[in-house]
Amino acid sequence: MASKFSFESFVILAFAISLVVQGTLGDIECENLNEKTCAFAVSSSSKRCVLEKHVKRTGEEAYTCRTSDIEADKLKDHIESDQCIKSCDLDRKSLGISSDSLLESRFTEKLCSPQCYKSCPNVVDLYFNLAAGEGVFLPKLCEVQGGFNVRRGMAELKSSGIVAPGPVNSVQFIASPPLGSVEFAAEPEVAPSHPPY
Repeated sequence: MASKFSFESFVILAFAISLVVQGTLGDIECENLNEKTCAFAVSSSSKRCVLEKHVKRTGEEAYTCRTSDIEADKLKDHIESDQCIKSCDLDRKSLGISSDSLLESRFTEKLCSPQCYKSCPNVVDLYFNLAAGEGVFLPKLCEVQGGFNVRRGMAELKSSGIVAPGPVNSVQFIASPPLGSVEFAAEPEVAPSHPPY
């Protein structure tokens, strides 16, 4: 009987400890993160965290972390590693979420590098969705990024990839003279029958 009681007590105690540990170690809430962990984090509800900056009346800058409406695909309770921040050329103090950085060739080169693209699924998922919002397929952008200007690459991808190549040599346009000359005869001016007002 005593062994049955101690076993039940042990099971109940283990269950209670697991709930406490899960509550303290898991369950990331964006509002509880500081400015050094907020950007590129994903909450326990799979929502992306966004760092915002406010200027107080004293002129002092204050940062807050908020939960965005953007969902991460198959990811939750994640704070991005320092290795991925460095490999993908990210900044821990990035404010908001924007696709503007995809237009910078240096950033896109780092994002498409094997160190980032194959090792940082959270970052790739974020920028995959941002690129898709601009009508661009990120793997295709990474493919064309190697030999092109990124802005041109995005423009080519957004136009379904069908872009006429520019001329190889300069082109000169020559106008031909009109086939037949037309003469216009002037008619005599006639006063209007009604006043203009």
